[in-house]
Amino acid sequence: MAHDRYENPLISRYASAEMAELFSPQRKFSTWRRIWIALAQAQQELGLGVTTEQIDQLQEHVDNIDFDAARQYENKLRHDVMAHVHAYGDVCPDARPIIHLGATSCFVTDNTDLIILREALVAVRSRLAAVIDQLGTFAAETQNLATLGFTHLQPAQPTTVGKRACLWAYDLALDLEEVVHRIEQMQARSTKGTTGTQASFLKLFAGDHAKVKALESSVAEKLGFTTSYAVTGQTYSRKIDSQILDVLSGIAQSSHKAASDFRLLANRKELEEPFEKDQIGSSAMAYKRNPMRSERICSLARFVISLQSSTANTMATQWLERTLDDSANRRLVLPQAFLATDAVLILYQNITSGLVTYPQVIAKNLLAELPFMATENILMAAVAAGGDRQDLHERIRLHSLAAADRVKQQGEANDLMSRLAADEAFASVDLDAMMDASQFVGRAPEQVAEFIEDVVGPVRAEYVDAAVTAEVNV
Repeated sequence: MAHDRYENPLISRYASAEMAELFSPQRKFSTWRRIWIALAQAQQELGLGVTTEQIDQLQEHVDNIDFDAARQYENKLRHDVMAHVHAYGDVCPDARPIIHLGATSCFVTDNTDLIILREALVAVRSRLAAVIDQLGTFAAETQNLATLGFTHLQPAQPTTVGKRACLWAYDLALDLEEVVHRIEQMQARSTKGTTGTQASFLKLFAGDHAKVKALESSVAEKLGFTTSYAVTGQTYSRKIDSQILDVLSGIAQSSHKAASDFRLLANRKELEEPFEKDQIGSSAMAYKRNPMRSERICSLARFVISLQSSTANTMATQWLERTLDDSANRRLVLPQAFLATDAVLILYQNITSGLVTYPQVIAKNLLAELPFMATENILMAAVAAGGDRQDLHERIRLHSLAAADRVKQQGEANDLMSRLAADEAFASVDLDAMMDASQFVGRAPEQVAEFIEDVVGPVRAEYVDAAVTAEVNV
């Protein structure tokens, strides 16, 4: 490994080898060659002078790419597609005359991008499903574990840990729907021609429009697509890239939100991400157990979210049939958006496969606030026992203020229940029973069970792949 050149940490540290391979030069340029073969095959089938021997020769050299030769050609020609046409032609001399016949550069570049982007979305779909699966398991394990809920980051009505996990999972389930939709909507650019008019192919087929249309359908099918986009300029609409980044940004947003929650709950000592035996939390503070994986999710997710604006602006600034200012930007944004999203989901799956809860701390934190939340039920019980509602309300108000002052001003425990127990007006009320947290979580446990059946279950049945693992490199 060279140590005197910048390395993209998405490759060296964060993303999976599978996602990195998808965007590798080998995959890209082998796909170019397969697309040229598909074109030649379709042209032969429609009567152009392409021989079987030429196609066979092209097929023999799909993967043995001489990258040095291609680089030398590009330095000379200043054109990446023509560089690879020449490099391919060097090893396929008989087929050289028909490589790229009638095609524009975007025939190979755009069709390749669409193939790889679809494959990358399928990989993201599998990782999303894996996280939803893990969250479903965690939700089931904790569906009855009452915990303090928060609105405005202030104590609110209790919920359960499992119900909170369903919130995280549902965001991802909504993202999964969008990923599936985008996969289903992907089409080929196929043989649309230099400005999308198919003029060169019409010339090749001597003005036979039916054969031009047949060529487009045949090539799209050979590339694994059932259809091609209705119209294009020189490129497929960059709206497609923008829509894909919208989906990836959505996944990043969901992941950032959940990882932020993990960090907040770690601060409260209620929940922790996995922490390995030899892991060091801080170089200075040996006791630290920093939520570094959750923090990394937030960091990488922020990067993905920032890339969304790049594809949006690229789409917005494509003049007329096409300008080349999309090219360098797309080379950076599209692979890195997928690599970073992949890394985020690896971390998310890794965390959710080993989330640790601390029920005693959760109960303690809930108990510190529960007396205030129980006061309405206490009031109703005391009234039912014959008390005066207005008098009881005033007593509770005064006791609550005194207890809150004790907590805030003196740093002492909440003693509201002790104050009420000492007040004869509440002697008829079973205050201990009023402190049962399960009374305050509503249908949270039932909602968890329903969510797992209705949402997680179908995801597990259709998309979960046991082979999708989540090993964190560093």
